Amino acid sequence: MSDTEVRAAIAAERTELAEVFAGLDAAAWEAPTLCAGWRPREVLAHMTMAYRLSLPRFALDMVKARGNFNRMSDRRARADAAALTPEELVASLRDNADHPWKPPGSGYEATLAHEVIHGMDITVALGLPRRVPVDRVAVVLADTEVEQVRYFGTDLSGVELRADDLDWSLAGDAPESVVTGAAQDLLLVLCGRKLPAGRLAGEQAARYEAR
Repeated sequence: MSDTEVRAAIAAERTELAEVFAGLDAAAWEAPTLCAGWRPREVLAHMTMAYRLSLPRFALDMVKARGNFNRMSDRRARADAAALTPEELVASLRDNADHPWKPPGSGYEATLAHEVIHGMDITVALGLPRRVPVDRVAVVLADTEVEQVRYFGTDLSGVELRADDLDWSLAGDAPESVVTGAAQDLLLVLCGRKLPAGRLAGEQAARYEAR
């Protein structure tokens, strides 16, 4: 995809997710997600952080977190989730569908990955039927590198991941077993998420399921 096409996909993903999240009830907003320790409130606060956080505020938060971005983003997500209502968080996502934010040093493919993955952190955990359009997942998978998989600590030893709705596969060291599933679910596996049982198939599928 060209940058223009990827940006259109980002805007569509944000708009569609905002519509889904607008329909969540009070119990859903308090439920766990695939992001350990975060409810949908914190995930959505994190997704929309760049729209609210000025550069000076970002720098100050990083200083307070001693330069640890994960610590900073966790604190900011919790603070914003407490300060903003679900309706305000949803509006922030919807109103910024065309926002040009990109992760530092990355392209718009990384932005799309951010929206797709964190959106699924909520929808998959809540058991919602939404499926990410496979062409968007394909862009994210094509931009995923081995170093990123290692960052999340995903163990692919002895396993090949193979999508059943997309011509995509990725093998770890000395693959002896194939784990199959929807491309979007395999993307979550690459990002270290543990999936609800039954979404993957194969002898080693349980390795990537929540227990």
